[in-house]
Amino acid sequence: MRINPNPLAVVRNLGILAHVDAGKTTVTERILFATGTTHKRGEVHDGTTVTDFDPQERDRGITIFAAAVSCAWDGHRINLIDTPGHVDFADEVERALRVLDGAVAVFDAVAGVEPQSESVWRQADRHGVPRIAFVNKMDRAGADLDAAVASIKDRLHPAPLVVQLPIGSEDTFTGVVDLVRMCALVWTDSDAVEDAPVPDGLRDESLARRRALEEAVAELHPGALEEFCDTGTLGERTLASALRDLTRDGDGVVVLCGSAYRNRGVEPLLDAVVAYLPSPLDVPPVRGTYDGDEQERPADPAAPPAALAFKVHATPTGRLTYLRIYSGTIEKGDTLWDASARRTERIGRILRVRADRHAPLDRAVAGDIVAVVGLKSARAGSTLCAPDAPLVLEPPGVPEPVVSVAVESRRAGDTDRLASGLARLTEEDPSLVVRTDPETGQTVLSGMGELHLEVAVEKLRRELGLEVNAGRPRVSYRETVARGVSGLVYRHVKQDGGAGQFAHVVLDVEPYEEGGFAFRSAVVGGRVPHEYVRAVEAGCRDALTEGPLGGHPVTGLLVTLTDGATHVKDSSDTAFRTAGRLGLREALRACAMILLEPVVEVTVTVPEDAVGGVLGDLAARRGRVTGSVTRAGAAIVTATVPLAELFGYATRLRSRTQGRGTFTARPTGYAPAPVTTPTR
Repeated sequence: MRINPNPLAVVRNLGILAHVDAGKTTVTERILFATGTTHKRGEVHDGTTVTDFDPQERDRGITIFAAAVSCAWDGHRINLIDTPGHVDFADEVERALRVLDGAVAVFDAVAGVEPQSESVWRQADRHGVPRIAFVNKMDRAGADLDAAVASIKDRLHPAPLVVQLPIGSEDTFTGVVDLVRMCALVWTDSDAVEDAPVPDGLRDESLARRRALEEAVAELHPGALEEFCDTGTLGERTLASALRDLTRDGDGVVVLCGSAYRNRGVEPLLDAVVAYLPSPLDVPPVRGTYDGDEQERPADPAAPPAALAFKVHATPTGRLTYLRIYSGTIEKGDTLWDASARRTERIGRILRVRADRHAPLDRAVAGDIVAVVGLKSARAGSTLCAPDAPLVLEPPGVPEPVVSVAVESRRAGDTDRLASGLARLTEEDPSLVVRTDPETGQTVLSGMGELHLEVAVEKLRRELGLEVNAGRPRVSYRETVARGVSGLVYRHVKQDGGAGQFAHVVLDVEPYEEGGFAFRSAVVGGRVPHEYVRAVEAGCRDALTEGPLGGHPVTGLLVTLTDGATHVKDSSDTAFRTAGRLGLREALRACAMILLEPVVEVTVTVPEDAVGGVLGDLAARRGRVTGSVTRAGAAIVTATVPLAELFGYATRLRSRTQGRGTFTARPTGYAPAPVTTPTR
């Protein structure tokens, strides 16, 4: 067992990332089994996994909610989060990556890089999370490590550093050659791993691959290059140290392989996590702000406490708030300051998490990921800190929902319970949004996809016992300016006794290619005071909530205030805000407007003999095919399709392919909708 002087050096905060069905949850289960955390291997198909503990996850056989577990390996504490692989639950991945120090990206040895594995890789890039890659399912027919590595390099563009060579292939996959230590690791029928000499038949190839690994590392690492130039080779210690530096700096990605289902390759993966991924001490101090001042907090248990809440889970026994502690120490009974809500919170209990099971702790220190009980108002993204050392950490970004469904209770007496249940859903999942349609009075639930909403509604039924009716999901359209107007004059005059209201504005409206909304003032001579300019901008933003085509939000426009006038007594912020709102609405009615609809990139995997029918169906759904490749006997078709046309597509695809076809979709933005597309 290794001994480290600083206890934070033996902590690894780790996420498991991958596409649906690449084997993330199975990898997590085997890690728990290998570390002795569990004594029986859980199986996804049997519904016996630790991290997929929600009834819906077990029924559907997919990960829906990010689950945290904690285990120990070689004297190190590993806090692990198993993340979803379906695009509808990308917000769960986003919130997990915000608090992680490293990740294992799992790839299918047959499929290589799949659409959602590319998406989560890009999410990890945005957060600067170092990764190692694990090519899983090496026992499958058609498994090819080199092809998977080539797809990683071509589609994700890292420098892959392959440190293992498989022994055998497909059904005969029995072990790997460790190219760093130049020895073989072989798994027996009892799942025990044994060190062995490199097999004679693989010796030449192992030496060639070790040489290629040394050359690749020397190209990227100055210290390794110096030794390589002096001696013509790299020692084991130098190579391991260089791999660690390249991984933590993001300049290279260590690649391992195995078969999690057969329990082969898990122990070397854990060794690589410990050896190459960073501890809390290896990442830069967390940065935050308070009242405009930027501050840093080191990963020091003696520093003032600072923690970020990244997940809230309501259980029958209480409300759990998951925290990543960046600095300081928190103890049971402590009072912390919620810097986001600006109120105090008291820590009732601290729990070490293992999915749906918990072990009590007296304290938690910097670098830990724990759950706490007792917080009343903290939400995902809230910062908890010492009252005398306030700090606001950057919260995880929340994506904009694109699909909506109208929900109502079947029984009139359940209306209040439904409102309470929806509030609980949005508290747990910030990517869900609840609103009341001002025209129809319907309660509308919006989310990231059809499956996302289906899971949310089913949760209302199962956990709260509500009988809920859900209407057909509908997409969120947008409106934008195709051709603007110049010099639109709007005068707001109101006189009803006492002080009146007067505001005169002149607006130019034009398309804004960068998207969103931009406002600027070109008023000269002080004809509109600065404080009234801000009021006009606020009024214009108010007008963006409903466009002239169908009452949809407006985006992609630039508004310029070119002139105006004031009244010495009757002008006010309220008058100019009203003028901005009503003036922009009048301007939009004069503009040429376009309706935008959300579009998604769809990747359909089908047998080759079903490609024709699938292409025809995509064309009927206004899809535009952007690519098609054949891999391992299956055709992979990529197309851009309006989201409104995808409802019911899963059932249609299964019927066309006799259940053999699958598809994934990820939002790519908005595109002009045809004139015939309904706006309501």
